[in-house]
Amino acid sequence: MTTDLGPAAAATATVVAGIRDEQLTEPTPCEGTPVAGVLAHLAGLAYAFRMAGEKTPVDGQASADPGMLPADWRTRIPAELDALAAAWRDPAAHEGVTAAGGVEMPGRVAAVVALDEVVVHGWDLAVATGQPYDVDPADADACRAFADSFGDERPPDLYGPRVPVPEDAPALDRLLGATGRDPGWKPPV
Repeated sequence: MTTDLGPAAAATATVVAGIRDEQLTEPTPCEGTPVAGVLAHLAGLAYAFRMAGEKTPVDGQASADPGMLPADWRTRIPAELDALAAAWRDPAAHEGVTAAGGVEMPGRVAAVVALDEVVVHGWDLAVATGQPYDVDPADADACRAFADSFGDERPPDLYGPRVPVPEDAPALDRLLGATGRDPGWKPPV
């Protein structure tokens, strides 16, 4: 079975298209990281995970430095998200081992990590800029299973402390809680 990143990539690309220039300095649920920083991170991770899917990993990590946001972000990020989804539609991307961000992992795991990054950061950007965001509950559940796979030994640079969310909450809310995000987060007034 292959992970289809297409719907999540398209939903996140729609959010990116709706971001106004004056929102680039606004806060996000990622403490200390403004919208421009999350966009820069998204641009880098979309490229890195596309290359991982193509089995030609690149060195380095996706920066969340707002100064690293490419000038052509409005076109580059949606194009990178589309290319990311296309790379992972190839069943060969899910086979064997690949790497992203300097971490080697099975291809099938890398696909879920990429999905998790796209879904969660898509939500970060949507909620920070006041846009709607909807993901397939199956995608949210797959990402939550990945987040839960760490148990209590969660890598501190990957997720924050769990936020309690009721088990009957929507799948996206349960994923957000598993990644250390408050599903009720709102930008400061």
